[in-house]
Amino acid sequence: MEARDVPVPALATEPQFAQRLREHLEEEQLLDGRYRLQGVPGGRVALPVLEEKLSQLRLPREMPCGLVWIQDPVPSRAARRQTPAKKLRDELRRLLGESWSEELEHDVPRAWQRHGDLVLLSEDSFRAAPWEKLGPALWETVALALGARRLARRGRVLPDGMRSPSVTLLLGEDGWVEHVDNGIRYTFDVTKCMFSPGNITEKLRVASLPCSGEVLVDLYAGIGYFTLPYLVHAAAAFAHACEWNGHAVEALRRNLVLNGVQDRCRVHHGDSRQLELWDVADRVNLGLIPSSEEGWPVACRVLKKGTGGVLHIHHNVESRPTPTPVPRAEQGSPEAAGSDGEAQHSMEDGGKEARGARIRPEWQRWAEAAAARIRGLLAELHGQPWCTSILHIEAVKSYAPHVHHLVLDLECRPTPPA
Repeated sequence: MEARDVPVPALATEPQFAQRLREHLEEEQLLDGRYRLQGVPGGRVALPVLEEKLSQLRLPREMPCGLVWIQDPVPSRAARRQTPAKKLRDELRRLLGESWSEELEHDVPRAWQRHGDLVLLSEDSFRAAPWEKLGPALWETVALALGARRLARRGRVLPDGMRSPSVTLLLGEDGWVEHVDNGIRYTFDVTKCMFSPGNITEKLRVASLPCSGEVLVDLYAGIGYFTLPYLVHAAAAFAHACEWNGHAVEALRRNLVLNGVQDRCRVHHGDSRQLELWDVADRVNLGLIPSSEEGWPVACRVLKKGTGGVLHIHHNVESRPTPTPVPRAEQGSPEAAGSDGEAQHSMEDGGKEARGARIRPEWQRWAEAAAARIRGLLAELHGQPWCTSILHIEAVKSYAPHVHHLVLDLECRPTPPA
């Protein structure tokens, strides 16, 4: 528990009366269970009481006691064990005193995101009118209870084409934080940039891909969610990172330096559809949802025309409520599933991960349609047939009821002359 700047009220009595006084205070719901009974000068025992209920306090005549203030209260065992959510509610109840209500209790968040010393609260927290009257004291109390120095509250993602967050800084000077995933350091301003912890499975998968000596083009790099795993863990030789959000570009440049890979990446600030690159990539990452289809022509153009490469295509795909298994497909065949015919991290509609679940028919149909579309774009671009093969379909997460965020690994190769 955090050290307190203000003393705690307590009733001090002789040791022989301490147990009876404790039972009395518990019965009257006046005992402050967050603190231990403590010895005070004169050989007496002090029992902490709730400050907001001092007006209700009636000193029992049969137990001689007096009101004292403990300067350095010692947390009770229960307080040391209590969850952060309960600690937050207890501190807010103490702050509001008799103004506490059931409406306010429902308005207190039970979960949040932590980024170092900054806690990011949910959009629907602390929206009731009475909170506004507390002013800065509210946010200082919340920060103290959660062990944070800065607070922010998320809003809805802005419809600006950049998925910019609508985040309000409630306490602190700035929103820059640092987050570590799989040994990679990411820094970003939570009020300007999105960070999706739900994509960790895909970032881990990317980190394990065999990319040694390859050139990557990341068409929607953001702050480096996937660019960095390719460079740091998958050993890509070089990356072209494209991003049009200036705030994300600033974070991306910082992250490249933080992870010591700035010399192996060129940042292209602007609309990736206008990217002036051709014939450079062994691998292209298209990490945009709900659809990256607008980037498919660019992805085809940047692939090496002599050898081709692999596209990692992100897309949100709607599924029927009840999945129906489909037979396994042979590895490497056109429009085939992966080597095991399974999405390794599929998420059921309830949001729980179902390891090894079979790919769903809707996923397979979408993948086959995407493969055909890419094959046509490549043939049109180069004036010769190309072959596209579905290597793997990865289910990253359940995005909404019956909607899954998928990644298609699509191998694209020019067809040798007959």
